Amino acid sequence: MAVSRVSHPVFARVYQRLSAAMDRAGAAEHRAALAAGLTGRVIEVGAGNGRMFTHYPPTVTEVVAVEPEPRLRAAALEAARTAPVPITVVDGLAGALPGKDGEFDAAVTALVLCTVPDQAAALAEVRRVLRPGGELRFLEHVAADQPGAMRRAQRFADATLWPLLAGGCHTGRDTAAAITAAGFTITGVHRFRFPPGGPHGPAAPHIRGAATSPR
Repeated sequence: MAVSRVSHPVFARVYQRLSAAMDRAGAAEHRAALAAGLTGRVIEVGAGNGRMFTHYPPTVTEVVAVEPEPRLRAAALEAARTAPVPITVVDGLAGALPGKDGEFDAAVTALVLCTVPDQAAALAEVRRVLRPGGELRFLEHVAADQPGAMRRAQRFADATLWPLLAGGCHTGRDTAAAITAAGFTITGVHRFRFPPGGPHGPAAPHIRGAATSPR
């Protein structure tokens, strides 16, 4: 397998501390809800440092966790050693996932579709590796659902330093619309702002939900 050649050393170090703080602030509960009820083989796209791993239920037979950033991938490999289900951590990109057509029962994205260079290409790959009727579970920060100051702040952040400082993250993407455009049927979505008690910066609006691939 070709190496992904993605490297964000400063962001990777910051994210490892930030992700732990986010989980303590309530993100862990959202991760648990994201994984609840999953079964069979799962591909996790953009596994980061493996904060999802402890939440997979025993009905999951295997997780293939794809992470291109080498420092985060090393942390994910460490986290996989104590995970409650078998997890294989691999190098790879969202736009070229390591998997055969229809190989997986479910796919998970947790705070990653904001960073991929091409959402449509990434979601097409997710659809390709899912079996017909397979499930996509997503937890993402997204564009504010109403016009106003938050959307203006998101546009400003995305046009200036935010993507550079945050590993390619974009705060103003309409990820639910992108999932639908990729051919998935969204079966449920929960919108919320995080952290729940503020402060609410450009990355505050979030969605958590599920969608099914075409049969």
